[in-house]
Amino acid sequence: MWPFTMLLWGLSLPLLAYAACPDYSDYAKQLHEPYSSGRYHLSYMRPAAECRTFVLQDVEDKIKSMESVIKDPDLYRLFQNAYPNTLDTAIKWKGYAAGSDEELTFVITGDINAMWLRDSANQMQSYLPFLKPDSSPDSLASLYRGVINLQARYLLTSPYCNSFQPPVESKIPPAVNGAASNDVVTPRYSNTSVFECKYELDSLAAFLEVSTNYYNATSDLSFFSKYSWVSAISAVLDVAEGMMTPTYAANGSVLTSPYTFTRDTTRASETLENNGLGNPTANGTGLIRSAFRPSDDATIFQLFIPSNMMFATYLASTSKIMAQLNTSTSAGLATRMASLSASLRDAIETHGVIDHPTAGRIYAYEIDGYGGQTVMDDANIPSLLAAPFLGYTTADSEVYKNTRALLLSQKNPYFMAGPVLSAIGGPHNGPRYAWPMAAIARMLTSADEGEVVEQLGLVLGSTDGFGLVHESVNSWNESDWTRQWFSWANGLFGQTLLDLEDRMPEVLRMSFQGHGGGY
Repeated sequence: MWPFTMLLWGLSLPLLAYAACPDYSDYAKQLHEPYSSGRYHLSYMRPAAECRTFVLQDVEDKIKSMESVIKDPDLYRLFQNAYPNTLDTAIKWKGYAAGSDEELTFVITGDINAMWLRDSANQMQSYLPFLKPDSSPDSLASLYRGVINLQARYLLTSPYCNSFQPPVESKIPPAVNGAASNDVVTPRYSNTSVFECKYELDSLAAFLEVSTNYYNATSDLSFFSKYSWVSAISAVLDVAEGMMTPTYAANGSVLTSPYTFTRDTTRASETLENNGLGNPTANGTGLIRSAFRPSDDATIFQLFIPSNMMFATYLASTSKIMAQLNTSTSAGLATRMASLSASLRDAIETHGVIDHPTAGRIYAYEIDGYGGQTVMDDANIPSLLAAPFLGYTTADSEVYKNTRALLLSQKNPYFMAGPVLSAIGGPHNGPRYAWPMAAIARMLTSADEGEVVEQLGLVLGSTDGFGLVHESVNSWNESDWTRQWFSWANGLFGQTLLDLEDRMPEVLRMSFQGHGGGY
């Protein structure tokens, strides 16, 4: 039986009547007719109309109109499959908080049955071009409000955690996370509400991002003082300011860290050094620590620059929302937010920019404040490569250009070069696995048509016939890949083609039937 709640006519109805609907985890592992007419013969991967978890007519109309814009049949099929993937498969439940008109939206990542703060914010961002004011429960605006409200609940429950269980109102049982069963975490949490508790600064930034996106598209100021948003922002600030705590006090004593994490594991990237403290972090940088990266891998040095960039950017934009609210705490919170955003920018430019012996002045990936620095990038967003996409800097910034040149070369230890896909990977899946998400971020931050065409062709040729964007792909073997169902990457690919329709429409008129990839 299809495990989702089907959303019909604005109501949340269990999909008991559609026993023929397969679990998408199984469906996505099989190829389905009709195949695209191009050289890749890509499978059709959308579930049947009655099995889709949420339907937005604006998105359906856009998919149809893009058929005349995207001339290559394989590229169109990949867009057709990928862009609506979150709406088709990942709106696990939508409803209301108990005894309230507060909308809630539980969005899963895909084949992992939990809601990540980062992923769900980015899954919503894919449909931002269609977001407009709308009070209807079957609207995109309602989906956004539900995501923001549920994220606020999560942050008020366990603000250091990254992924969460279904809300109790959904009556969906909590998922079992065997990898986290023996985790020892401070502060403690309940696995009835939390799926995993890795503290990642970008999770906090994601809440700010989805809030900014909703407000900018709808101007719906009243929403932000109606439920728990103001309290959640206060919790976010408390965590961020607490995680500026260094390892040592001025007298050399070890300070108590607000967060610690240990896990029984054979992977170094799945736990923290020093009994859960992480490697030492110096005082005085003005940066916020992040125990884990957006890949859910542990940081080496906890002053993680991409997440500080993202947090600074969206803290500034949400401070402007907060400043307009008329609550007892909003003025003070707005001042804290704006001040922290400005100081973070100064701190990044002062401590996060380093002199590389061959690349010049670049952004470090991580630092510790003692002189330790990591020179690399990871595929997951936020990344250094995606800094202009996040709104932190511009693509023509000299420091960014130097950084980008290094990251897209084999001077980056996680740049995976090969005939199938040449792109940034990361320790999450390890050497040889390039991530299409990084190739997509490269397109979103490039004004070079040749570079965009090359990366688009490589992503198109890396799906192994499935017509979905995988998590990662072996740069030397297109049939060796991870995660057949990863909604964020699929939505981001569709988002990129909409971006290209505006910036480089001629690219979408090209044929990729003779494109062979390369590096």
